[in-house]
Amino acid sequence: MRRGFVIAAGGLAALSLIVGCGGGETETYKLGVVGPFTGDGAQFGEMIRMGVEMKAHEINDAGGINGVMLELELQDDKGDPKEAANVAQKLGSDPDVLAVIGHFNSSCSLAGKEVYNQMNVLQLSPGSTNVTVCEGGDWTFRNVYRDDYQGYFIADYIKDVLGYEKVAVFFDNDDYGIGLKEAFRERADEIGLEVVAEEAYVRDTQEYTPQLTQIRAKEPDIIFISGLYANAAMILTQAKNLDIQTPFIGGDGLLSSDLIKNAGSAADGTIITCPFLPTIEDEKTREFVEAFEKKYNEKPDAWAALSYDAVGIVAEAIAEVGTDRTAIRDYVASLNSPENAYDGVTGMTYFDANGDVMKPLVVAVVRDGEFYPAEHQVDSLAEAEPTEETAEAETEEETPEGES
Repeated sequence: MRRGFVIAAGGLAALSLIVGCGGGETETYKLGVVGPFTGDGAQFGEMIRMGVEMKAHEINDAGGINGVMLELELQDDKGDPKEAANVAQKLGSDPDVLAVIGHFNSSCSLAGKEVYNQMNVLQLSPGSTNVTVCEGGDWTFRNVYRDDYQGYFIADYIKDVLGYEKVAVFFDNDDYGIGLKEAFRERADEIGLEVVAEEAYVRDTQEYTPQLTQIRAKEPDIIFISGLYANAAMILTQAKNLDIQTPFIGGDGLLSSDLIKNAGSAADGTIITCPFLPTIEDEKTREFVEAFEKKYNEKPDAWAALSYDAVGIVAEAIAEVGTDRTAIRDYVASLNSPENAYDGVTGMTYFDANGDVMKPLVVAVVRDGEFYPAEHQVDSLAEAEPTEETAEAETEEETPEGES
């Protein structure tokens, strides 16, 4: 086998992974892969890159798709909607691109959606959770849950499992942060969870002390961060400097090793909901994690796993229906029930009529520099039953000695 990386002008702006046999020109099936390979979300982008690369290598090492090698073209949208629209235009106008894995940021998927619709190319996002991402986009799908499901889940978990009554919300003023926050707030109002404060920030914010001081004055039982890991790490660090003992909870945007790297011990006790956790003990997860660690010398996160599965879904479609873009899109849409779902490392994946997927949530807690499964896992919103004993046990499990 011959493996080579071809980096076009602009560095990561266009990176192709081509796996072929022998010399000369080799026919390949090309997939576009788009993510934030530079910028604030670069840690997410790196995990996406490793996940898709690993799956592509596995497919090609096994002989390709019906004997044809798989090629990945990586495009960097920098987490910027304007750049995302440009990248979507570039990939969509390339007739050799059969489908696109991406984007990661909800604002970027939304920016690219109309382009993909116009050019009839499948967009399968492994990370965009804003409620509107798939709406009105017949060519847009995602293999990660929506913000409204996650927001509802977090509200129920805070009240029914942790047993708290008052919450403060810190949210990123972008599509992801606002969408998750609004879903959370809607559910909180329904179940009588009191939101005592709401504070917004923009992505380049560095100083959170004034807002944290205001939040502390409201005496919440817990603080919900609706944003990404880079800002969350600063919030946690500055909260510790202020000796704020209130626990924190966040959505999947906090799930990054850089949260722990940047916040250090300030991250201990933070609760995070996510679609996949490498420390969950089941055979498929264990095999995937072991192979990933052997290849990259680090653990995969949820975005690596979801991106790995996204490539698998599209590769299965190509194997079944060939290279027609419409046929590929229709095959993915046909995965619409548990009976015909794609069985991947992140579980059974199937889509509703809008292209949305409902995946079980995993609840993680940061402890000793690692993400571990929280003691109490909930498979659905209905299972979050309020019990004093459960809340007490959960709080003890999630709070290391000396932390809150």
